[in-house]
Amino acid sequence: MDEARISEIVRQVLAEFQAGGGTVAKVAGAPVPQRSPAMPLASSPVTAGVPSGGNDGIFGDIEDAINASVAAQVQLTVMGMDMRKTIVAAIRQTALAESRRLAELAVADTGMGRADHKQVKNDLATNGTPGPEDLEPECFTGDHGMTFVDYAPFGVIGSLTPCTNPTSTIINHGIAMISAGNSVVFGPHPAAIQSTLEAIRVLNRAIVRAGGPPNLLTSIAEPTLRTAKILMTHPKVNLLVATGGTSVVKAAMTSGKRAIAAGPGNPPVIVDETADLPKAARDIVAGASFDNNMPCICEKECFVVQSVADRLILEMQHAGAYLINRQHVDSLTKILITEDGHPNRDYVGKSPQVLLSAIGLSVPANIDLVICETVEEHPFVQEELLMPILAIVRVSDYNAAVEAAIRAEHGFRHTAIIHTARIDRITDFAKRVRVNLFVANGPCGAALGTDAEGYSAMTIAGPTGEGACRPRTFSTRRRVALPGSLRVL
Repeated sequence: MDEARISEIVRQVLAEFQAGGGTVAKVAGAPVPQRSPAMPLASSPVTAGVPSGGNDGIFGDIEDAINASVAAQVQLTVMGMDMRKTIVAAIRQTALAESRRLAELAVADTGMGRADHKQVKNDLATNGTPGPEDLEPECFTGDHGMTFVDYAPFGVIGSLTPCTNPTSTIINHGIAMISAGNSVVFGPHPAAIQSTLEAIRVLNRAIVRAGGPPNLLTSIAEPTLRTAKILMTHPKVNLLVATGGTSVVKAAMTSGKRAIAAGPGNPPVIVDETADLPKAARDIVAGASFDNNMPCICEKECFVVQSVADRLILEMQHAGAYLINRQHVDSLTKILITEDGHPNRDYVGKSPQVLLSAIGLSVPANIDLVICETVEEHPFVQEELLMPILAIVRVSDYNAAVEAAIRAEHGFRHTAIIHTARIDRITDFAKRVRVNLFVANGPCGAALGTDAEGYSAMTIAGPTGEGACRPRTFSTRRRVALPGSLRVL
């Protein structure tokens, strides 16, 4: 991949945002809304007056940020595993204490989502991300001696972060990547600069207070096309992690570096005739409405068997959903879908009240989700809206539901959900849809440990195959053989 092509890809990712003039651009799988004069890019207290030498990890020059990250990673390596554990414990403690403030800052910064739900994501990333304990070595012994495999750091990781989960991604990556012995240079999403930088500063202070090196987490104060290109091609950056949509994934994967990429999703949910309909309705409404449907794991479209469709819709209304009619669907489609068939990014992450007010409807504050009936071909089914709207499609039977769900998932291999009482159908759908995250009889959040088992991750690397990322994902495996030695039996 030559330098000119890399530059062109990065330019496509950031061009519309930099052009301004009220336009929006899709970067890292989410919108870039035009900022108001009250929220400038580079003159807030977070970035104003940042010296070139850095301030809690925030640098005025990308080369300084990378060099500081290199030095910090070297220091971390010689401090040993116990210090990593101490650092991670300090990050968790501070992240929990700052969770609500960072959540509110993320909403103020981006104009999207709900602060209470962003706090849930911050807490989930804090408590659910594995630490250094994830790096248990493997050992093989036999008549010919012993061999062990251990986990070593990549070094400096370049992490491109989204605006859908800005602060929770910093927390998650901070814990997981430092646990693996790495330092991180972040590339903030242009629509979430303030909240991303503040999260980095907060965690860096916690690290230093715990005795760790400064600048384990760094960033540039004013991200630009030039700094993004440098981050993705810099020889001192050993690994790229891109969390977002098609453009940023393509940029990372064609950079010439080892890349871990988390792309878009369009998760379908199936409800068959055997499902516990009241529970299915509650779970779907809870999942599809979470943070106004911005997380890529959220239920985006529902395929329900015809014989139980009416009751499911009624139960969803009881659970806090608002049903709109066909005329309302047509009116809303004209506003939310652009002429080229894609979601209108001005409405991403907005509440049901804001969306429906655009077509003259006023709904109570306790409405969390808009639901509507459509055909499979409708853009509300086929496009990842990132809005609290769930299209419901009636199908003849379970097999028709599976086939439609696979088509709507578009081969992203991200997330899928089913509600059924039949174990064989859970098994069958899981095999056929081939996603990284699969949930049976629960809301989408169960896939990442919400009221369920398992660890949490803010990067679901479907395009590159790692799935839900953890410290060992950000490690290299080193093998040491001792032939004829240390076999004591």
